[in-house]
This record gives sequence, C-alpha cells and structure tokens, in this order.
Amino acid sequence: MPRTVTVGLDGSPESRAAADWAAREAKLRGLPLKLVNVWEPVPEPIAQAPLLGPETHQHWSERIPREAAEELRAAHPEVDVLIKQVTGRPAEVLTDAAKDAEPLVLGSRGLSGVGGFMVGSVGLAVVAHAECPVVLVRAEGDTSGTDSTLPPSRPVVLGLDTRAPDDTLIGFAFEAAVLHGASVRVVHGWNEPPYIAYGLPPDLELNARLGAEEAAAVSEVLRPWRQKFPTVDVVEDSLSGKAADHLVDASAEASLVVVGRRIRRSPLGAHIGPVTHAVLHHATAPVAVVPHD
Repeated sequence: MPRTVTVGLDGSPESRAAADWAAREAKLRGLPLKLVNVWEPVPEPIAQAPLLGPETHQHWSERIPREAAEELRAAHPEVDVLIKQVTGRPAEVLTDAAKDAEPLVLGSRGLSGVGGFMVGSVGLAVVAHAECPVVLVRAEGDTSGTDSTLPPSRPVVLGLDTRAPDDTLIGFAFEAAVLHGASVRVVHGWNEPPYIAYGLPPDLELNARLGAEEAAAVSEVLRPWRQKFPTVDVVEDSLSGKAADHLVDASAEASLVVVGRRIRRSPLGAHIGPVTHAVLHHATAPVAVVPHD
C-alpha cells in the first residue's frame, strides 16, 4: 500500500486543525494526504426518528470530509487529498488506518485557560495501539506551534532515556528536524539521590558528579546521530528532576515534541508510559508518539 500522511477527521475544530497540520506535513514529505472519516452506525432509537434517521446522519458524515477536502485542496494545491470513509468504531478504524500512515495525525482540544491537551479515550486508544508515529495537534489556545513551516528558532524537542535509547525514536526526531529546517533539542531528566527520605542534607559534590555523568551519557548516545546529520544543530539538556516536567516546559518553544511508546507484546496489552502520558496532556506544541521495541 502507498504511504500517506493520514488524519482522523470528524468535523470538530480540533480535527480541522489536525488536517491543516497534516496537509503541511504531506507537502514537506511529498506524500498524499488521506482524510479518514469514521461513520458510527446510528443507534436503533435514533434511526426511527424522522429528522435524525440514518440517511440524515450519513449525509452529514459524508459532507464533513468532502468540504474539508475542498478547503485543503484550495489552501494546499500541491497536495493530493484523498478521502476514506469507514463505518465502525473510531479507535479501531484509526488504528487500522495507521498501518499505511506516515504519520497518523489526530486533533485534540486545548485546555481552557491553561496549556496542554484534552486527550479523549479515542486518541489514547489509538496512541496505545498504532504501529506508526501518532501526532496530536491542538485546536485551541496558541496555535503557532502547529505550523509545519516554523522557522529554525523553534526546535524539535526529543525526550531521551539514556538507559534504553532507541534508534527509531531518535531517528524520527532528527528526520523531522531536517524536514522542518529546525534544530533538535534533546531533553533528558535524571533523579538526584533521595536525601530527604533519609533526612540527610544534599551532597552538592555528588550531585555535580552525577550530573556530569548523565550529561556524558547523553553526548555518547547522540554522537553517531550528530555524525549522521551533520547539518542539524543539536542542543543537549541533561536536567535533574522529572523528565515529563522538563519536556512540558520545553514544549512552549518547540515546533514538535517527540516521545516514545514501548511496544508491549504481552497479555497485559498496550501501555502508554507515565512520561509520554504526562506530555500528551500538558505539552503546548504538537506531540509525536513513536512506538518502538
């Protein structure tokens, strides 16, 4: 199957924002844009209502992607816009659509009055099960971070775990930086020894030594990537404290935040780690969740 930049579209402002972001991404990648609209069957009681029957519901469902496609073709004439309508459960349909996506883009409402996303059950289910990177794009608040043509001053922020670095995750961030003409800001969080738990004062010399070791570990992981992408400016931030907090702070100046999701092949099923979960709900820039082993 040909690869596409795929977006879930339901007519909401957040899905329209995601579609516009996806169209810009499709232009940069030289790929078609596929709008996936899921039509859920009308419950029987509603189907019996003369003004809210299945024909009316289907008419509006078909109108949503048609009008969105017309708007996107006018705004992005270089992009081939495709429409796919499917009947079923949104989370299942979008997860299946992710198999041919590069990436899959979903909209998410901004939280009123504060930064961050309102990630619904469908979005979380898709993120937890999709086989490709999933990008969540805000609709409300400051939308400057949703533009794929942002200047290089807004970096791609990468959350890095030096204990288990993954090439798929790191490669996605560097390739996104090249695509967007941006730098990469690598954020790594590490924890100081739990002095408070033992009633001891902080050991500043030990903290400094640990900080230097953590920073050296970050540099070592990134060494081959600097060589592979010599034109990409890289900023390394190894900071004490919770990684999620530092990533959320960094998202305020980012064009994209890239975090990982470890693929779990066990009876326990899919799982979104605590750092990724926190970033999804509190970051103010688009967030890419990259599945990896």
